[in-house]
This record gives sequence, C-alpha cells and structure tokens, in this order.
Amino acid sequence: MHNRANLIVLAAFAGFASIYVGAGSPLAVVVFVVQVAFIRWRIWWLVVLQAALVYGLVLNTGTSVGILGFVGGSLLLTRLWPLAAAVAVSAVLLGPVDPVISMILISLVVYGLTRMLDRIEEVNAARLSLAMTAAAEERLRIAAELSTGLGKALAAIAGGAREGTPDVETARRSLAEARAAAANYRAMSLAPEITTAKAMLAAAGVTVEVRAGHTEPLGPAGALLAAVLRESVTEIVRRRTATTCRIETSAEGATVRLRVTNDGARTAGDESLGDLPAQVEAAGGTLTVGLADDASMTVEARLPAVRPHVQPAHDGALSMALLAAVLIGFSAKALLMAGSPWPALPLAVIVFMQLRSVEGRHPWALAIMAVLTFAPIPLFGQPWLGVAGFLAGPILLAFPLALALPLVAAVVGVVVAAAVLLGLPFPVTLNYAISTVVTGLVMYGLLRLAQLARELRESRDGLARAAVVEERLRAARDLHDLLGHSLAAILLKCELARRLDQDRARKELDDVLAMTERAMRDLRTVSGEQGELSLTAEARSAGSLLAAAGIEVELDLGHDTLGGDVDTTLGIVLREAVTNVLRHSSARRCAITTTTRDGTGRLSVRNDGAGASKGRHGSAGIGNLTTRLAALDGHLEVGLEDGWFELTATVPTRAWVPA
Repeated sequence: MHNRANLIVLAAFAGFASIYVGAGSPLAVVVFVVQVAFIRWRIWWLVVLQAALVYGLVLNTGTSVGILGFVGGSLLLTRLWPLAAAVAVSAVLLGPVDPVISMILISLVVYGLTRMLDRIEEVNAARLSLAMTAAAEERLRIAAELSTGLGKALAAIAGGAREGTPDVETARRSLAEARAAAANYRAMSLAPEITTAKAMLAAAGVTVEVRAGHTEPLGPAGALLAAVLRESVTEIVRRRTATTCRIETSAEGATVRLRVTNDGARTAGDESLGDLPAQVEAAGGTLTVGLADDASMTVEARLPAVRPHVQPAHDGALSMALLAAVLIGFSAKALLMAGSPWPALPLAVIVFMQLRSVEGRHPWALAIMAVLTFAPIPLFGQPWLGVAGFLAGPILLAFPLALALPLVAAVVGVVVAAAVLLGLPFPVTLNYAISTVVTGLVMYGLLRLAQLARELRESRDGLARAAVVEERLRAARDLHDLLGHSLAAILLKCELARRLDQDRARKELDDVLAMTERAMRDLRTVSGEQGELSLTAEARSAGSLLAAAGIEVELDLGHDTLGGDVDTTLGIVLREAVTNVLRHSSARRCAITTTTRDGTGRLSVRNDGAGASKGRHGSAGIGNLTTRLAALDGHLEVGLEDGWFELTATVPTRAWVPA
C-alpha cells in the first residue's frame, strides 16, 4: 500500500513537471527530480537548490511563474514555511494572475500529497504498536475485573482456612464466577467453539467439514451462535447415528449465519435445543431445524452481528480541506478565463461531486459530472475545456486501470476534438490535453491518498480489535484451564473438610491454603503475568486431589526435563484432564502416565466410569487444549473404550517450531 501511495505522488508531480517541459522548459525534469529527492530525504539544501533552479528558469528562460509552486510546497514542509508566502508574493510580481493561481495550487498539492504520504507511513508504522497497546489495555481491564471479584474471594477462602472454617459457599460462588467470566470472554469469537466441536465430533468418529466465512469479532451474537453449535454437536454425539457433519458460517450484510448439517437424523423432532430458539428470537434472529430429502438434519441460526463501531476515517480535515482548496483554485482559473460568473453553478456541482468521491464509487455522480463536463462546451467555449480534468480523476478512482485508462483517453480525445472544432492552435490544444491528464492525476492522487489513509486506519483498528479478541480468548482459556481447576479443587477440599472431624479437617484446610496460594498465582497468570508450571508437581497434586475424592490413583512418571513451555502446557493439560475425571465421570480408578522418547513428551490420563457419565454441555476444555498444544506443534487424542476414557497429549520436547 505504501508503494502504491508513492507511485500516486510521483505521477502527480511528474504531471506538473510535464506541463513546463511541454511549454519549452526541459530543465523542469531536474526540478521534478530534486522534488522527489527532497520528499525522500528532507535535506534543507535541496530546497535551496530547487529555489535556484526554478527562479533561474523563470528569470532566464521565461518559464511560467507557476513552476515556483514546487519550491513553495517544499517550504511549507519545513520550519521555514512562512517563506512560502514570500515565494507567492514574488510570483505575483513576476507574472499574471492565471499562472500565480497555478503556483499556489502546485504548492498546495506538493504540500498536501507529501503530508498525506507521511500520514500513511505513520499509520502503517503504528499498526502493531496500537494492537499491542489495545491488548495491554484489555489485559489491565481483565486484571481489574478479576481482582475485584475472584481476588477478594480467594482471600476470604484463605482467611477461613486459617481460622479452621471451610468457606464452601464462597468457593462455590467463585467457581461459578470464573466459569461465567470465561464464557463471557469467549463470547466475542465463534472460532474456539468450532475447534471444540471438531474435536468432539472427531473423537466420536464423525467426519467433520468446516466452512468458516464469518469475520471476528462477532460481539454478543458469538455467544448465542456458540451455544447453538455446542448443543447441536452435543446432540449429534449423544445420538451416535451420524457419520458426517458440516459446519458452515457466513456473513451476509449485517447478519451472521451458522448452519450445522449431519446425516444421522431420523425425524425433525430429534434436535434438543432447549430454550435456544426463544433466546435467538429475543436477540432479533431466527433458529430453524429442518430435515432434507436425503434424511440429513440441518440446524440453522441467523443473528444480527453487532460489532464494535469504528469511526470512518480518512485523513480528516487535511485531505478534505486540501481537496476543496485545489478544486476551488482550478475553478477560479476556469472562471477567470471565462470572464463570466455563469459557469459557477455547474462548477459548484462538479466540486460537490468530487468531494463525494472520497467516500467511494458513485456511478450516478460520474454520469452527472460527464454531462456537466461536455454539455456546456458549446455555451462557454474554450475556458470550459479545462474542466475535463475533473472528470478524469474520479474515472481513474472508480474503475480498474484496464477500463479507466481507455476512458481517460476518450476524455482527452473529446477535449482535443472540441479544441479543433473551436479553431484553437496546436500548442494550445496540446496544452489542454496535457492539462486534462495532469488535473486528472492530481484529483486521483488527492482522492486515492485520502482513501488509502482511511483504509490503513481501518486496518489498524481492525488489528487492534483482533488483538483484544485474542487477549480475551487467552484469558478465557486460562480461566478455564488454570483457575477453574484450582477453584474446583478448593471447593472439593472445602466440602470434604466440612464433613470431617477437626483433626482431619485441619489437614484438608492446610491443603486449601496451599491451593489458594496456587490459585492466586493462576489469577496473576490469567491477568497477563507469565507463569510456569511443573508437570511433576501437577501430577503429584492431581494424585492427591483424586485420592481425596475417593479415586484410586496410579502415577507412572517417566518423563525427563521437558522445558518451560512444554512442561507448562502438559501441566495445564493434566489439570483439565483431572477436572474432567471429577466432573464428567463416575471414576473409581485413574492412571496418569508420562514418558519422554525420541524427543517427544507424552502425557496420558486414563479413567474408568466414563460410560456412566452424562453428555457434557458447555465444555471448552478440548478446544482450549487443542489450541495450546498446536502452538507447540503437538496434538491431542481422546478415546472411549469399554467404559474407559483416555486423553493423550504429545509434544516435541526439542527443536520444536511453533505451528
């Protein structure tokens, strides 16, 4: 995009220089080269050289004073900008009014195009820093939210444990708050739920096809669509009749659509979506369930996608003021040549249409400008020929080059033909032809650079929004995988301590204190602070927790040193696996095995009692773990056989490259 902006500026400056070359001043090419060099390096002596060249051409060769606009524009870009007024005064003293207006216009164009080019560079350079700033601000906001609620709750639980009182209610409320916060942070994006759905269906032996056509973030619609997808996939897994499933998303105007199709349905009443249809309807959307002729079942949800508002931004006052000034200047030249006020009305309409062109392509505006460009020629004669450049610029902006260039050539051809019919001499006809092209290039440059600045700012804002979404998803994963596990363990220990005698309860409350300290560390990690886990320590803690829940544990730790990232990731996987054993099974036995072989670390958690468990609703764990392992080029496998559920994670331990 930056290279394109440079080419636009060079073309506009070259067009101005070509006017003076065509008028018999070949040294205008050197002025153009110096101008380009000054824009690139901004060295003061280049302005001095440029001034010597242009004044030499004006005083010694009779070149039009309009060429002084190059040095005037360069001065406007420096701290010596007041001297540009002195250049304008010298132009008034050396030449007639028409070239003086040209000098002022060239100065404005040189200054404006260069400043807009600088602005594009600044916006482009600020994209990454803005995204980082947005993520940091979101991290601080998340930290403040969690510290206010969960931080105080953990402190209260720890205080109760020290006093010998298990605070079960606070632990239960904290766990619910953590899960609700994780769900809220995930709500802006549908992508994690799609990842989870793919993993669940693959584990059930269903072939999955995903066609994602939406853009993130979705805002509030994301939470409802995630719930629809979750319930639909849960029902498919529960029914165990499907062999294939297709998940599709698309954005249609201000509406986002989710469609889940599977081949395992038998009747249209099989889908169990609870109160989701009512929720979707209340949100202004629709949720339908249909049975196709081939017996495939389709669940389709449509919701309005309410995204964060982004201010439409071109370069604001600079671009519009500059464009208006240049348009008025060109119009003043036309009126001066016409010697009559009557052309002012059609010129005002053309200026308005030009200003509208900044906001996009308007075919009807082009049609009006074309009529106003050519129809008045018989009425106003020669002075109106210069207006054709106003039409050439928007044509270059509105159409691909393959179509725009022939159209501009046709405009120039009409100008030449009209000049011939008006009996103008060849040099004057050639001047009008070149002026049409140059004016078109200037109009195109001003309009296109304004659009490029707007596009870059929108891209920058989009990158910042994406960074915020990523930060919220990271917080959701950490809340679920780290803090969620710790709070579940604390709740279990508190409930156990409440049922035991004082001596045995004291031991459990000591464990609660230790777990609370770990939960505090987890809370800091969720808030954005970097933390590391030890797989060995997590495995021993998991064994203690499972044993407290009455589950027979077999620990077989055969792994070597794994490294910080791998150790931490497998520790998180183990936490999630143990949480699932406690929440989603009636396990009596659980085996935790770790190994290191051929540069690969492997963790396996296997438990019985899976066949008696109910279907999971709302779990984000599989998707979170899949995302974490993929970042280390690892993968996750889950399987169910004869009532035993097994989760296996493998990660390269050396020479790994992030996926």
